[in-house]
Amino acid sequence: MKVKVQKIDGKASGDIELNDGVFGVEPRADILHRVVTWQLENRRGTARPTRERSDVARTGAKFGRQKGSGNARHGDRGAPIFIGGGKAHGARKREFEQSLNKKIRALGLKMALSSKAKDGLVVVDSLELADVKTKALKGHFEKNGWSGKVLVIDGESVNDGFKKAAGNLPGVNVLPAMGANVYDILKHDTLVLTKDAIEKLEGRFNG
Repeated sequence: MKVKVQKIDGKASGDIELNDGVFGVEPRADILHRVVTWQLENRRGTARPTRERSDVARTGAKFGRQKGSGNARHGDRGAPIFIGGGKAHGARKREFEQSLNKKIRALGLKMALSSKAKDGLVVVDSLELADVKTKALKGHFEKNGWSGKVLVIDGESVNDGFKKAAGNLPGVNVLPAMGANVYDILKHDTLVLTKDAIEKLEGRFNG
């Protein structure tokens, strides 16, 4: 698959051949759903567990007489009504992590990239900016028609100047190629890849 390459300011910069095995896969909603669900479930945080009555280290022996003290009847000091006792109905640790076959995860990423290759993919030669300022970068985005949510993926690491300039632009997120994932790709309207990013992504699957 051949696509046009442009500079960050919108000027044409030749063509590039995309690997059909990565950018030409027919997307399947069930695979994408499985991968996105796996991602989001593994991001979930858990409540810090509290110690309940059976977890506190206190004596279980009856500490007072059953009758005659004028006080309520009690069995042991681990009861929730005592200071140092267990928490009644406390938060318990819950595990949300799911496992997903590595082949399915890879296939999901290929399908996400392929869905953007059909509509919403832009390839730039690099993220080098002549003027490292947010205002200048915003002008480039408007000129290119990149509106809504934009995800920019670079190669080994994101260009520092671009990352700094894009930091205050709402809806714009930047990632290195290693951080490319299905959820972020699908939730953005436009995907911008550098040549380095394409090389890294294709090498990730072909390596």
